Amino acid sequence: MPQLDIGDDADVIVVGAGPGGSAAAYYAALAGLNVLLLEKGIFPRDKVCGDGLTPRAVKSIVGMGIDTSEGKPGADGINGGWIRNKGLRVIGGGMRLELDWPELASFPDYGLVRPRQDFDELLARQAQKAGANLIEAANVTGPITDDTGRVVGVTAKVGPDKKPMQYRARAVISADGMGGRLGLATGVERNEKRPMGVAVRRYYKSPRHTDDYLESWLELWEDTPDGGRRLLPGYGWIFGVGDGTSNVGLGILNSSASFQDLNYRDLLVRWLGGLPEEWGFVEDNATGPTRGGGLPMGFNKAPHYRDGLLLVGDAGGAVNPFNGEGIAYAMETGQLAAEAVVQASGRRSDRAKERALVGYNGALRDHLGSYYRLGGVFVKLIGNPHIMRIATKHGMPHPTLMKFVLKMMANLTDPRDGDAMDRILTGLQKITPAVK
Repeated sequence: MPQLDIGDDADVIVVGAGPGGSAAAYYAALAGLNVLLLEKGIFPRDKVCGDGLTPRAVKSIVGMGIDTSEGKPGADGINGGWIRNKGLRVIGGGMRLELDWPELASFPDYGLVRPRQDFDELLARQAQKAGANLIEAANVTGPITDDTGRVVGVTAKVGPDKKPMQYRARAVISADGMGGRLGLATGVERNEKRPMGVAVRRYYKSPRHTDDYLESWLELWEDTPDGGRRLLPGYGWIFGVGDGTSNVGLGILNSSASFQDLNYRDLLVRWLGGLPEEWGFVEDNATGPTRGGGLPMGFNKAPHYRDGLLLVGDAGGAVNPFNGEGIAYAMETGQLAAEAVVQASGRRSDRAKERALVGYNGALRDHLGSYYRLGGVFVKLIGNPHIMRIATKHGMPHPTLMKFVLKMMANLTDPRDGDAMDRILTGLQKITPAVK
C-alpha cells in the first residue's frame, strides 16, 4: 500500500502501533475510514512487558481476527507461536495456589504468553490487512493545531534520514505511550491522586520456559547474610515464554512508602537471588538487559478526548490498577476510540461530529470508570505491607475466596446470567461512582 504524501488527508491518524494503536487502526479501517498508522520503531521491535495475556486480552486479539492456536510460526514468521495457559498460580503466605481462568460466556477460558518482540507486529500487520496505511520509522514530534487550538494533524521525522513531514486528518488518536508527546503538548497532565506503578523485567534462559500457569508472587523475599530472609516491597511474576527463556519481573505501586526511593533493577536481582538455583535466574543466563517502565493506572490522565485528540492505552492511563495489565485495556480503549471516530465521520454537521467524538469520554467512563474507582481503593490498601500480609495470610487458605479475587483482579465476569461472584462484582461496579 503506498504511503500518503504530504498534503493528502486521512480520516484519522493513529500515533503508535502498539496494541492500542493497532486495534484503533484496525477497527477504523474495517469501517472504511482512511487510516494512517505511524510507528516510531521498525518491526520487529521490543517493548517492556510481562508478555502475559489474560483471557480479557485474548478476547480482543481474537476479535481482530487473529488465530491464537498454539504452534510454530507460519510462513510470514509471526503466525502461530502462542503459548496457552490455564490460569494463575499465586504464591504467598507460605502457600501455592493454582486458579484456573473462569469459564464464562463473555471471555475465553485460556490465557496466552507471547513476547512483545513480535506480538505488536502481528497486530499492526492485521491493521494493515484491514486497510490501514502503516508507516514505520515515523517519529511523531508534535501536534499540528489550527487557530482554535484544535489538533488537525501531526509533525514527524520519517525514515533513516529523519525527513520532516506533516500529516493532517480530521481526528488524531494518540497511542504513543505514557510519555507520549501529543497529550503533553495539548495540556493533558497526570492526576497525581490516581495510581501509578513501575515494573522491570528481564529474560533468562531457564528450564521453566513452559508452564500451564502464569505465576504471580505476592511476596518477594531475599536471603540475608545472617542466613535469614527479608521481605521486599512489591510483587513479582514468572512467565515461561516457550522458547527456552522465562520473562521474570516485578512491580511496585506508588501507594508503597518505598516507591520513590528504590533501585528497581537491584531489587529484581535481590529477589531472584533467593529463588531456587536450578531455575537459572542468574546473570550468566540473562539474554539481555533489565528493562523497566511506568504503569499509568486507573485513567490517571484525562480528558481522553479534547479538541480533535483521543487518548488510548498508556497515553490515557488505562492500565488496570488491580493487576497492572495494560494490553487488554489498550486494545479496548483503541476500539472505543475508533468507534467514536467512525460515528463522527458519519455525521453531517461539525457540531454533530464533535458530539460523537466527545462521546468517547463517556464511553470510557461507562466501560471502566467504576471498576477503576474500585481499583484505586485496592491500590491504597495493598500499598500497606501490614494489610497485604494479613490479606495474604487469611485469603490464600480459602480457594473460593481466591477465585473471587481472581475474577475481580482480572476483570473477568459475566454481567448477565453470571454466577453469584459475577453478580456481586457487577453490583459493586453499579454502586461505585465512575472516575472522571
